[in-house]
Amino acid sequence: MQDQWIRKRAIVNLLSGGQFVSGEGLANELGISRAAISKHIAGLEDYGVDIFSVKGKGYKLATPLSLIDDKLLLDQSKGRCFYFDEIPSTNGFLLDHVDELNCGDFCVAEYQSAGRGRRGRTWVSPYGGHLYFSLFWRFPQGMAQAMGLSLVVACSLAEVLKQFDVENVGVKWPNDIYLDNRKLAGVLVEMSGQADSECNLVIGIGINLAMSAAQAEQIDQPWSDLSGLPNLPNKTALTLALQSQLITDLQEFENEGLSAFMHRWQQADIFVNQQVKLLMGDKVVEGVCKGIDEQGSLLLESEGKVQAYVGGEISLRKA
Repeated sequence: MQDQWIRKRAIVNLLSGGQFVSGEGLANELGISRAAISKHIAGLEDYGVDIFSVKGKGYKLATPLSLIDDKLLLDQSKGRCFYFDEIPSTNGFLLDHVDELNCGDFCVAEYQSAGRGRRGRTWVSPYGGHLYFSLFWRFPQGMAQAMGLSLVVACSLAEVLKQFDVENVGVKWPNDIYLDNRKLAGVLVEMSGQADSECNLVIGIGINLAMSAAQAEQIDQPWSDLSGLPNLPNKTALTLALQSQLITDLQEFENEGLSAFMHRWQQADIFVNQQVKLLMGDKVVEGVCKGIDEQGSLLLESEGKVQAYVGGEISLRKA
């Protein structure tokens, strides 16, 4: 299996120059038959890689891909890094190994066959197109200590994107990242343990780097990616920066709580002081978003009163 991925990765890299490359050229470069090249191309397409194939010209990537430099990642990461070409879910992998992990250990994959989003949604995870990242953390005081954590993670992600010159980044309660008012990245925090004793947390993050037209058809909400930037961020550098920022912010959150992040959230909140609606099952509540409180609840002003809302089944929308 690993040999197969070595060849597939080599093909992706050879097709990343923006020009068509002939099947014969790929075969000569890799020392395999043209039939094997065709098989690998078909395999990559099965994993969501959009490849142009033109008779007489050869192959070219329809959308630029950025694969992680696994050697550099493993060498420069803090703590342990688990890197895969293919995995069902980076969150699932860490959850299956919580007893063996230390705070800051993380998992990254180029492809997820069962990527998970909030509220039971599937996170579209084509090979190489985006960043699929999960980090492990442990809170000694239990689940109560993690209240508001997803907002901190959103602040961390927004900060990292700014470091890579991504402008017009904002956050949407409770943990979505938006670029130009369309969803760029999401966060899924999963936990195990007890309410009043040690709690294990897995923080999953998905960032859209370069979305193909075929992938976009599977998404039922306005989305954004980073392909419109003058230079697509180096995915290895982005991953390392994200791990480092998360460790810094999680340590601060553990010591000081959400209050240390209130200003950062307020600065990035795309809905603050705007008319919004909350969807809670069949119930809809409208009002003006007034930010968050120190427990991470959304503050909504309606009919002259400000009320706090919190819960995994609440969706925030612009009115």
